[in-house]
Amino acid sequence: MIDLGISKLALIGAVALIVIGPEKLPRVARTVGALLGKAQRYVSDVKAEVSRSMELEELKKMKDSVTEAARDVEASVQSGASDFEKSWSEATSGLDGTSTSYGANSAFDTPPVYKHPKKNWRLKQKAMPQWFKARTGVRTRTQSGAARVARFRPRSSSAPR
Repeated sequence: MIDLGISKLALIGAVALIVIGPEKLPRVARTVGALLGKAQRYVSDVKAEVSRSMELEELKKMKDSVTEAARDVEASVQSGASDFEKSWSEATSGLDGTSTSYGANSAFDTPPVYKHPKKNWRLKQKAMPQWFKARTGVRTRTQSGAARVARFRPRSSSAPR
């Protein structure tokens, strides 16, 4: 990199003042500053693009390795399942003809599950008759606030005179 100290910058400024002149020097300095800013932004964009592409390549490699590992696991599970089925059939082949399953003759049937009768409270709520809901004050229809005020507003008994 170029080593620019204060003395070198002062020398460059003095030469530019003499060569360019005091009227054009601010405009030239502004233009040079704008060009340097554009160059810095371009360099930072290029660096960001290069780093993005490197990260993308790393992600692709990682995805490939994870996919390969998933294939290996799937293959081992398939081979383990076939070994299990083979050993299960060997173990159950020596048994007599009685079946311990519930219902059908399949060994994979599950026993019936106990269900508590109070678990379905929605069904119980729906089974309540409308006249009972009206007597106990259970709301069956919603009303807006304005409709409720109009409903319970006392009516005038006579017209204004």
